Parts: sequence; C-alpha cells; structure tokens
Amino acid sequence: HAPTRGLIGYQGDLMTDTKGTAIMNRLFHAYLPYKGEIAGRRNGVLLSNDAGEAVAYAMFKLEDRGPMMIEPGVKVYKGMIIGEHTRENDLELNVLKGKQLSNIRTTSKDEAVRLTPPIRMTLEKALAYIEGDELVEITPKSIRLRKKHLDAADRKRAEKTKEVVA
Repeated sequence: HAPTRGLIGYQGDLMTDTKGTAIMNRLFHAYLPYKGEIAGRRNGVLLSNDAGEAVAYAMFKLEDRGPMMIEPGVKVYKGMIIGEHTRENDLELNVLKGKQLSNIRTTSKDEAVRLTPPIRMTLEKALAYIEGDELVEITPKSIRLRKKHLDAADRKRAEKTKEVVA
C-alpha cells in the first residue's frame, strides 16, 4: 500500500520508464495515520537573485550549474526557482546580466548562444518537485516555482527558527 501523497507525480515517471506501456490503477484502501516524510529530490534549486527579464547570454554562462526551467526573455523575480542545481544546496544566480559591450570589433562574429531546452513543468510534476519551503504559482499563462520566503535573509531566518523548534 502506498499513500496518495506519494503517488503525486509518479504517473509521468512510470510512463517515461515503460515508454507508455504501463497502466496505473489506484484503489482506496483506508485512512491511515501519518507515517512520516516521503523522500523527495536530492538536489537543490537555482534561484533568481533579482527581478527582471532573463538574458540568453547569462543563462548560457550558468548552464553548467544545472538544467534550467525557464527560457530567455521570461520575466523572473527574486526567490523564483529558475533551475535545478547539480549539488544538494540552493544557489542564487543572476540571469539578468547581459554581455559587456565594447567599441573594439573582432574579426570573428559573436555566435548565437545555443541553450539546452528548459525543463517543462506540468502541474503534477511541479507539485511532486517542490519541497516544504517552496510553492507552486499558477497563472493562466504559466506555472512557476518559488521559495516561500523570497528574500535570502528571510529564508535563513526561517531555517534557523525551524532548527530551534526541532
């Protein structure tokens, strides 16, 4: 028996793993007492450290930090999750920083920046992805992920009070 909260987001993974050949069936068994946390993701997230419009050049320079969840030109804000970190901790990044312009011209032309396609989040994927300190923001045009506390200082303060209570 598996709790319903543990199955959120699993159907997509099951379809991917079985190349669409599996059939998932759910049947209610009983209401049972809470038995603890369900293991979530192991990696941290990449966060925007400022508000503005994401720039392709900045995103290209930051791609080695982890896969992105946004495209260039998307409006971002402080505390918004823009990607998945390759390590366990959360990392704030500046995706607004454009290329430095100079008067000196080179013989080689600037090549167009090629980015890997962003991770697309459906509502079910987003709900399965978030941790306890994160929220899913749903609008008619997009699904965004963000931290509960948008400011880094507020996040640290909330983490300290959580440690004191525990």
